[in-house]
Amino acid sequence: MKIYLSPLIICFFFLSCGKKNKVEKAVEEIPVEIKVDRFDKAFFETKPEDLNQLKKQYPYFFPAGTDDAVWIEKIQHPQWRELYAEVQKKYGDFEPVHQEIETLFKHIKFYFPKTKTPKVVTLISEMDYNTKSIYADSLVIVSLELYLGKDHKFYQFPEYIKQNFESSQIVPDIASSFIQTKMVPDADKTFISQMIYLGKELYIKELLLPEYTDAVRMGYTPEQLAWCSENEGYIWRYFIDKEMLYSVDAKLVPRFLSPAPFSKFYLEIDNESPGQVGAWIGWQIVRSYMKNNDISVNELLNKKAKEIFEQSKYKPKK
Repeated sequence: MKIYLSPLIICFFFLSCGKKNKVEKAVEEIPVEIKVDRFDKAFFETKPEDLNQLKKQYPYFFPAGTDDAVWIEKIQHPQWRELYAEVQKKYGDFEPVHQEIETLFKHIKFYFPKTKTPKVVTLISEMDYNTKSIYADSLVIVSLELYLGKDHKFYQFPEYIKQNFESSQIVPDIASSFIQTKMVPDADKTFISQMIYLGKELYIKELLLPEYTDAVRMGYTPEQLAWCSENEGYIWRYFIDKEMLYSVDAKLVPRFLSPAPFSKFYLEIDNESPGQVGAWIGWQIVRSYMKNNDISVNELLNKKAKEIFEQSKYKPKK
C-alpha cells in the first residue's frame, strides 16, 4: 500500500524542522562555560588537620555551631567511605554530565537571556530525594549519591521513587529546579489550573531538553509514557465525567498530580497506571495551546490557566 503525503503536510513538516534547526543553531552559538566543583572529592579526601581550610573554601556547607568532630567522624566513617567509593566508581569522570549541563544552560540562556551562568557543585548528602539537584541562582548543587542507578544496593526506597535515581535524570532535575524559579503561582486552585501549572513546567522542560525523550522529561519509564498516550482519551473522559476539572478538592493532588506508584481512579486500571497522569494531561493541554497560539515562553509563564485551557483547542487522542 502506498502512502501519499499532501504538499501541505510536507511543507508544514519542513517548516517545523527548519524552525527547530534555526533555534538549535542559535543555541549552539551561545557561549557558556560552567565550572564544576567536586566538593564530594574535596570533603572525603581532606585530612582532619586540613578541615578548617576546607570550611573556609565551602562555608555554605558547614553550618555554624556544628562541632568539627561531626565532620571528621563523617569523613572517616566506613559507611560514608563506602558510599563515596560508589560515587567515585560511577562519577570519577563527570565530564559527560558536565557537557550536558552546559548544553542545558545554553538553552536556558536562549529562552531566559538574563540568567547567570552558575557554578556546579557536586556533593554526597543525606539521600533526601526531594532535593536531588538544586538550582540556586549562582549555584547548582547535585547530590550524586542519588544518581547511582535505581537498582543500587544502597537504595531502600519505593520503586516509583528510585526509578529516577539514574544519571539520565541529573540534567532534567536541574532543569525542573530552574523552571520552578520562573513559575508564576496561580491563585486558582481548581484541578484544571493545577494540571496546567505542571503542564507549563513540562512544556518549558521540553524546550530546554530537546534531545531528551518525553519519558525522561516526565520521569516515566517508556512503558508508563505509552500507557498515558494509549489511555489519554479515557483519562480525560474520566476527569470530565467525575466533574473534576473545576473541583478544588485537595485530595485530587495526591491522586493525580503528585509523584506516586500509580494514579488513583479507584478502578482496576489503577495498578497499570503511573502516578501524575494529571500532570501529563496538563502538558498535552499546554502543548496544544502553544501549537495554536503564537506567544513567547515568558508570556506563557504569565498566562492564566483558564485562558490557556479555553484557547488550547485540546482534543485528546481517542
